[in-house]
Amino acid sequence: MTKPMHLNVRVSGPLSEFVARNVGEDGLYENVSEYVRDLIRRDKERVEREMFETLKAELQRAFATPDEAYVEVTADEVIQRNRARRAKR
Repeated sequence: MTKPMHLNVRVSGPLSEFVARNVGEDGLYENVSEYVRDLIRRDKERVEREMFETLKAELQRAFATPDEAYVEVTADEVIQRNRARRAKR
């Protein structure tokens, strides 16, 4: 497990007012730290969901491709192709 990270975030104006409405007695969160942790958690879940959907779409395209569209190659051919790609970088 990684060690805790301490953040110092400064917000003002409408952002500060928005945070204030969401924290405390009338808000959904007891304190700003709890609010920020939840925002980070939700963003992490969103990114993971997007990555999953991208992978899912790629797999669906691959499985929908007819067998005759595939070309048989050897492991050596794949290695050579990858080396050539790396050399171009």
